[in-house]
Amino acid sequence: MSLPLGPAVDSWPRPLPAREKMQGGRVVLEPLHRRHGAELAEAADGADESFTYMSCGPFPTRADMNNFIAQNTARLDMAFWAVRPLVTGRASGFLALLDIAPHHATIELGCIWFSPELQRTRAATEAMFLLLRHAADELGYRRLVWKCDNLNDASKRAAQRLGFVHEGTLRAHKVVKGRARDSAIFSITAEEWPARRDAMIAWLAAENFDEAGNALRPLASFRG
Repeated sequence: MSLPLGPAVDSWPRPLPAREKMQGGRVVLEPLHRRHGAELAEAADGADESFTYMSCGPFPTRADMNNFIAQNTARLDMAFWAVRPLVTGRASGFLALLDIAPHHATIELGCIWFSPELQRTRAATEAMFLLLRHAADELGYRRLVWKCDNLNDASKRAAQRLGFVHEGTLRAHKVVKGRARDSAIFSITAEEWPARRDAMIAWLAAENFDEAGNALRPLASFRG
């Protein structure tokens, strides 16, 4: 009697993420560049608490932000984008695709920082959607990953809102800023992605928002 095996899949290596501009209805993602330094430094001014659970930041000076950008614009192991909401025209956040494993078709959405004015907005949701769609639909990655500090309840809620499934906790996973970190890990698989994608598209649609810009239905309601 043969031993059980997992299902056969397309094992052809997936392409690396394209460092290209991505245009949405409410936001533009631009490959992180030195030209974003001034705007991101301004967006981060006075927002030290928003970096509490991140491995980077806060950035007290423009030079600190420029140094961060210089270190991350051309990394081979991750790709960063600056987030420019159309309503303001100013770069006010960044996010990345990382932990990229082309041979296993798995990729992580992470290093997400949104300024206070960008947090919990339609533009913020669309920024994450654009990268998830790029990874899953355009590049063919089968597993989308979200990891965060297990103490970061806001990040865990954000993952679940987008439809990521909680897989568990990686104990003593990292040391971040001199402190031990347990990491919560979430995923969306290829089989789950179409329903998640369609729910995000439906939530982002103009007809789901009133004249004041408030969503008429929560994102989870579009997943049935």
